[in-house]
Amino acid sequence: MLAGHRGPEKAGQQVRVKASPNEGKPSVRRELGKIRTWRKKRVVAGAGVLAAAAALGVAAFAPAASAQPATAAQKAGHGGALSITKQSFGSTTEPYTGKLTPTYRYTLTNANGMSVDLLSFGAITQEINVPGSNGKSADVVLGFKTLQDYVANDSPPVTANGGPYFGETVGRYANRIAAGTFKLNGQTYTLPINNGVNALHGGLVGFGDHVWSQVGGLIHTSSEVGVTLQLVSPNGDSSGAAGSPGCPNGCTGYPAELTVDVTFTLNNQGQYGLHYSAHNDDAKLSTVVNLTNHSYFNLAGENSQAGSAYNQVVQINAKNYSPTDATQIPLPGLPNGVPVAGTPFNFTTPHTIGSRIDDVSAPDNTPASDSALTKGESQLLIAQGYDHNWILNKQTSGTTGPDGLNLAAHAWDPSSGRELTVWTDQPGVQFYSGNFLTGTLTGISGNTYRQGAGYTFETQHYPDSPNEPSFPSTTLAPGHTFTSSTVFAFSS
Repeated sequence: MLAGHRGPEKAGQQVRVKASPNEGKPSVRRELGKIRTWRKKRVVAGAGVLAAAAALGVAAFAPAASAQPATAAQKAGHGGALSITKQSFGSTTEPYTGKLTPTYRYTLTNANGMSVDLLSFGAITQEINVPGSNGKSADVVLGFKTLQDYVANDSPPVTANGGPYFGETVGRYANRIAAGTFKLNGQTYTLPINNGVNALHGGLVGFGDHVWSQVGGLIHTSSEVGVTLQLVSPNGDSSGAAGSPGCPNGCTGYPAELTVDVTFTLNNQGQYGLHYSAHNDDAKLSTVVNLTNHSYFNLAGENSQAGSAYNQVVQINAKNYSPTDATQIPLPGLPNGVPVAGTPFNFTTPHTIGSRIDDVSAPDNTPASDSALTKGESQLLIAQGYDHNWILNKQTSGTTGPDGLNLAAHAWDPSSGRELTVWTDQPGVQFYSGNFLTGTLTGISGNTYRQGAGYTFETQHYPDSPNEPSFPSTTLAPGHTFTSSTVFAFSS
């Protein structure tokens, strides 16, 4: 049965990790030198969560610092308190009903100048505005300006890779399912093919293409603001007749009715929380579930210079990752993946995203026995960069954060001082470096998005788990509920 929350563990000291075997190389020494220089400046300034990070290539995972107290100007602009508003965002046709349906935008604001714009269409995170160390705010996620832009471009029902999925709540199954098929309930289920030869992010019409309903009133307490959005996914969701797009022989879709609630919250500590609940409403049928948020982050600001995300520094709390075949399905028989040590996938110590992304000559620890499946290609070449599942390290007292969640990743932008720490109860995180952004999409600020414009931390179960028994299960039994939480914590 699909794993839900893991119990909270006692918080403690930071975890230190050994230096990567690559860190003796000149290019890596230069990279670490830049990072240490920035750390030193942060320490002198009296700010920054990395002040305690060890030198000489030994890094410590550190939680993002709490947001600084609001300035008088920020309080004047944001009322000095938590707030949430709701406004119309236009109407679109809801695929389940075929009817024109209104959508809404919710704006969550804290007392420290941070705000989040959330759409009921696709349960999409449209904007996250975060002050930098200079006090200036920037929108740190990629997105579109209008509802029409999202409907047409975010995950359109086409068979060629589907779209960028900016900010979407992705389901019913996030990531890839090999050949769009899996066996459950004594039968084979088939899904639309929309990513090469595989099904991706729920199929042609996933959760990000639907209008979600508000459940209950707006959340507004002394500690947080937020809203709960709901989508009821019917038995047979993503089915299609023979000859329909992605379904040459017809598609059964997903089994069982599924009711999904996602509660989005923001507090004064700069923590944007996503709390998922998915209930299998069927009395007999099991189903598969894998939910995530697909926001692309750029801590310098989404309208920054092209390629700016490559200059941002990332750590991932994972000693292993899942290499894939030539179609980006995890290689079989590797429940623990392969070690990141000695490869460009080693983010146990801090590296800028761009420092090793083109090093296809470096080892990637892919088993030689799988060369036929990879067609002999480097993992970075297959994915055109990073687009893999990192298997998160077992939770310890030192990696336990908000809501008892495990540390997934930490990113920061030296130019603005903005930092992001990702906490989750999921076993993996898909780190994707925006490889398939090609300059064909116009973002919310009127600029085009290209490679290096942003990156994702998709907290989730592993890709293709329904077809790999050795992976953590994504099966949800009849009448059961899956719950999960992820927190994106920002600071500057």
